[in-house]
Amino acid sequence: MLKGLIGRKIGMTQIFDESGRAIPVTLIEAGPCFVSQIKTAETDGYSAVQLAFGEVKPKRLSKAQLGHLKTNNLPPVRVLREFRTKKIDGINPGDELKASVFAEGEFVDVIGTSKGKGFAGAMKRHGFGGGPISHGQSDRQRSPGSSGSGTTPGRVFKGKRRPGHMGDVQVTSSHIRVAMVDPERNLIAVQGSVPGAKGGTVVIKEARKQ
Repeated sequence: MLKGLIGRKIGMTQIFDESGRAIPVTLIEAGPCFVSQIKTAETDGYSAVQLAFGEVKPKRLSKAQLGHLKTNNLPPVRVLREFRTKKIDGINPGDELKASVFAEGEFVDVIGTSKGKGFAGAMKRHGFGGGPISHGQSDRQRSPGSSGSGTTPGRVFKGKRRPGHMGDVQVTSSHIRVAMVDPERNLIAVQGSVPGAKGGTVVIKEARKQ
């Protein structure tokens, strides 16, 4: 069975284990997801399963998107994601996957888009220490300082940490434990935090490092 789902981050809370210890968890509405397409090495050059999640009104989608979903008699959904897999036996287009794909105690990787912070300086974005507060300086407390040497090499090297846009990038939380699964409500609770804001789309996969 495919070990992967698309979900929506609900928020953080806490649960208590048998010893009474509080465990911080993130609740994710995982599924139901529909198999919208199956790709094989013979036809596409690689093996993958495309899942669909998040029902919306038909007017929210283009004709091409509606036609793609109509091929397998699927409802209009907003999010499509591919899951690479070597084994696609027993998976058919139109199948429905729910939170029961995962079990309590398993380890997963959760992929999401981090919160956008806008344009940030070097101290906030990269943790620079800033300049001295005294010793004659007056307006350089949060400056990143020098960007490099002078005539040699006469340029700024690629990858130099500078102020710029912060956040709004894909982030993966690796090897986090599934603390609870509620198949009836399609809820999965994972231990700790996951990237993104409340209501953001996340992808849950079987952990690469077991």
